[in-house]
Amino acid sequence: MAPDAPPQTPSTGRAAGTHWPRLVALAGLVGLAGFAAWKLPLEKLPAWVDQLGPAAPAVAVLVCTVLLCALVPRTAISLGCGALFGAIGGAVWSLTAALLAATITYAAGRWAGRDFVAAHAGDRLARLDRWLARRGLLAVIVVRLQPIAPFGLVGYAYGTSSVRFRHYLLGTALGGLPSSFSYATIGAAAIAPHSLSWLTFIPAATGILISAAAALHWRHQTRTTARPATA
Repeated sequence: MAPDAPPQTPSTGRAAGTHWPRLVALAGLVGLAGFAAWKLPLEKLPAWVDQLGPAAPAVAVLVCTVLLCALVPRTAISLGCGALFGAIGGAVWSLTAALLAATITYAAGRWAGRDFVAAHAGDRLARLDRWLARRGLLAVIVVRLQPIAPFGLVGYAYGTSSVRFRHYLLGTALGGLPSSFSYATIGAAAIAPHSLSWLTFIPAATGILISAAAALHWRHQTRTTARPATA
């Protein structure tokens, strides 16, 4: 006779009932943000920046944060900020927006999807979650350095994982720093072509070196961990 299934407590049933409504609510909010981004008159942004004066960076950061949460690629955000605010200012404001969007998407993913993933994850996904949690900061840096998926989507996904928020945010900052400066400089050079020089590519080269060093360190740790198991 097969053993009985473990009884479901009322609290477990209530928690399970909140999974889908939260996911649907999050999808709806992302869809609304995407629709707002689609309707945004991008051609008017330079004029708005001139009109807003000192308040322009704050408004730009707010708009860029919404765009990133709506899964707009961060490359376009950094290029646009560079064109509007110059290489240094564009990099600073685009990275600020990226960190705000990273915080929001992580919190939203944790609220809407963490319980769902914990309840429905199979063995493979559970092993991946434990692996990400063990690697922590290094895993976030490597993922953020690679153009694997839209910036916001990665944030939502990390929110459903066991990666600690401090590791996630610091890894996002370190992984996003080189590309923020690179793309902002290119965006600024599109407005003022004379500003483009070999110095433009130093942040990108730095990002490649960081990624390569992280990958080598990752491989070394994996081999060191696996060695006692095979001994």
